[in-house]
Amino acid sequence: MGAEILEIAREAFWVTLLVAGPAMLAGLTVGLSIALLQALTQVQELTLVFVPRIIVMFIVIALCLPFMGGALGRFAIELYARIAAGGVGAG
Repeated sequence: MGAEILEIAREAFWVTLLVAGPAMLAGLTVGLSIALLQALTQVQELTLVFVPRIIVMFIVIALCLPFMGGALGRFAIELYARIAAGGVGAG
């Protein structure tokens, strides 16, 4: 029983990484590139970091939304099937 619960937790963690990963990587890339640009030009404007990062993350989320929804949907269907089968070991 404990191993099955750990398996579900592992799958939930993996799905979380798959869903949040693209937006987080895009935000990290934009943030690092803007920080490098600020360090090279010595322009220290706070909004210069946040506004492009938010815009890029929004665009990436909009583009990856079908993939994100599919991953969450598959995980939810599998989890609900395990619950309906009477236990976590049914899947």
